[in-house]
Amino acid sequence: MPTWNSRGLRGSGLEDLINRTNEKYAENHLALIQKVPTPITPIKIDKQSRHITLAYFDQKSTVDYIGVVQGIPVCFDAKECAVDTFSLANIHPHQIAFMKEFERQDGVAFLVIHYTNRDLLYYLPFRHLYPFWERMEAGGRKSFRFEELDLSYAMTPKQGIFVPYLDMVQKDLNERDA
Repeated sequence: MPTWNSRGLRGSGLEDLINRTNEKYAENHLALIQKVPTPITPIKIDKQSRHITLAYFDQKSTVDYIGVVQGIPVCFDAKECAVDTFSLANIHPHQIAFMKEFERQDGVAFLVIHYTNRDLLYYLPFRHLYPFWERMEAGGRKSFRFEELDLSYAMTPKQGIFVPYLDMVQKDLNERDA
């Protein structure tokens, strides 16, 4: 069973930036997005500090964030990648199934990927992610390369918004309607 250790907070930098962005969006009444807590069962608790030092995950989580943008349901997962090749092992089949069904219900699903080697934030629409997943399932590459991405979905922080994904949600919706 997978375990959680307090020293292993991978990706927390990106999540902090997203959380701060979500606070700004909420303050400006643009979106209401919440971090989805991952259910855990504590195994070890430091009695002095009362902090959980070891735990296991109760169940598979779906995505990192879920909410609504101007009446449109959105869900997304935050990922960090230190190289130009993104391994699809970073995404689980139950997450793909959830995002696929979410979009079937007229929601918008996507990944926010921070390419740390490039210091680039990228919005990957689910409809662009899914062909990579299908390629893998058909026996092809188990990853996708940076060169395969549509760079018009790259995000640049602006006006106190660290991860400006709302612009990309609008672009995503516009391209669906086109």
